[in-house]
Amino acid sequence: MPRALVLVIDLVSVLAFCMIGRRSHAEGVLTDLPGLANTIWPFLVALLVAHAVVLLTRGGASRVLPGIVIWAITVVGGLLLRAVSGQGTAVPFMIVTVLVLALFLIGWRLILALILRVRRRRADAES
Repeated sequence: MPRALVLVIDLVSVLAFCMIGRRSHAEGVLTDLPGLANTIWPFLVALLVAHAVVLLTRGGASRVLPGIVIWAITVVGGLLLRAVSGQGTAVPFMIVTVLVLALFLIGWRLILALILRVRRRRADAES
């Protein structure tokens, strides 16, 4: 899978996470773009760092193990950046962040891995 596509999928996932969070707290999403940007930037910066780390280690960013690395760096980095910028890091928020970003950043990679495995088995069975 092209690295650019992997990055776009992850960016959309992080954007969705932040937008869902703002919506669930009755905060503006598209009606409060500065507020949305303030919510998103820590996780976007952390995600870009995570992708750079995986790129430097030559890991396939669409694979599950590098996806776990991307998830971990995005969560830890995003929460740290939120904390140093004076944004909330309450324990319930941290738990939701860990779980939802795991679902979003690792989940699609697991589904892709399962699809590829099934295709490989079918191709092996046919040959």
